[in-house]
Amino acid sequence: MTTKIILAAILICSILIPFGVFLFGKKKEGGFKAALGFNVFFFFGTLVISDILLFGGKVQAASGETAAAAVDGWRYLAAALSTGLSCIGAGIAVASAASAALGALSEDSSIMGKALIFVALAESIALYGLLISFSILG
Repeated sequence: MTTKIILAAILICSILIPFGVFLFGKKKEGGFKAALGFNVFFFFGTLVISDILLFGGKVQAASGETAAAAVDGWRYLAAALSTGLSCIGAGIAVASAASAALGALSEDSSIMGKALIFVALAESIALYGLLISFSILG
C-alpha cells in the first residue's frame, strides 16, 4: 500500500516539477521544449521504476478463467491503441492538409473540390484505425 502511495507521489511530482519550472522560470526560446523533454523523461522514468517495483514479485501460473480475461484485456488495449494512434495521426494530417487547402483556396477558389479531397483522405486515416479496432474486437 505504501509503495503505491509513494509511486503516485513520484508520478505527480514528475509532472508538476517540470511544468512549474517552465511556468516560473525565465521565458526564453526553447524553454517549452526543454520542459516537455524533462516531463517526458521523468514520466517514463517513473513508469519504468514503478514497473520494476510493482511487478518484481513472485510469478505464478494463471488459471483458465484468469488467462482468458488477460487475453481479453490485451484485445481491448490493442483496439484502444489502434483507434487512438490513428486519430492522433489523422489530426496531424488534417491540420497540415486543411491549412494548405485554405491557403490554396485564398489564391484560386476553383480548386475547392481538390482541396476537400485531400482533407478527406487525411481524415480517412482515423476511420481505418476504427475499422481495425472493430476487427480486433470482433
